Amino acid sequence: MSALREFGSGVAFLGRGLRLWGTSPRLMLLGAVPALLVGTVFVGLLVVVNGFADDWAVVLTPWASDWPGWAARTARVATGLAIAALAVLLAVFTFTAVTLLVGDPFYERIWRHVEQREGDAPPEVDTGFWRGLGRGLGDSVRLLLATGAVGLLLFVGGFVPVVGQTVVPVTAALTGGWFLAVELTGYAFDARGRTLRQRRRELGLRRARTLGFGTATWLSFFVPLGAVVVMPAAVAGATLLVRDVAGGDGKATRPDESRVDGSAARPERPHP
Repeated sequence: MSALREFGSGVAFLGRGLRLWGTSPRLMLLGAVPALLVGTVFVGLLVVVNGFADDWAVVLTPWASDWPGWAARTARVATGLAIAALAVLLAVFTFTAVTLLVGDPFYERIWRHVEQREGDAPPEVDTGFWRGLGRGLGDSVRLLLATGAVGLLLFVGGFVPVVGQTVVPVTAALTGGWFLAVELTGYAFDARGRTLRQRRRELGLRRARTLGFGTATWLSFFVPLGAVVVMPAAVAGATLLVRDVAGGDGKATRPDESRVDGSAARPERPHP
């Protein structure tokens, strides 16, 4: 299968996750609550950052005090805009990790619902609250550090003429999509005993498909209220992606074989 078709197959997983809004609306509404709460807090923080951006710009540009008035104002406006842009970029990169932590019980229910509906769900293993919490926090912190570092690099790259307006936005969408996919597949991979390193490796074997799912999710977050609607669907779609990559019972499930919409499934066949 070509990389483009693989990418499209990844996008299809998000579409099948969105179908849960029609078949299990109450469950999806529960999943939308954490995204709404975290999104509200993030918007509030962005408003605060924008409110103080001008003051911070003055502090960060003391060397502009001796410049002509128009030059100093230009430098400080540019710095203020850069601060606001950086805040938005970091908010987008960290939104999913924070939302998954806040809404863990809700998203775990969505994940389990999809697994059981598809069949051959992995057995429930009680790892203990504190052990599970520690592992989840550890993975989230590592992902947050990685996404934050990448976000800063992309932010700096945005100031490069031409490259910043062409290559950087595309790279940001693909990179953000990859990290989103890694984060969202945590429930299904953890249930199969995969570590974060193994999760990345297995997703890397289906990189184009993973990027299709993650990038579609990433772009949907820029639509007003898109994150609220898409977040629970993304957890469902990520579960289907893991079943395709790792298999619910060691077998693969193709996107068109998904039963998340209640349709009959075709016989599964292993990956070539």
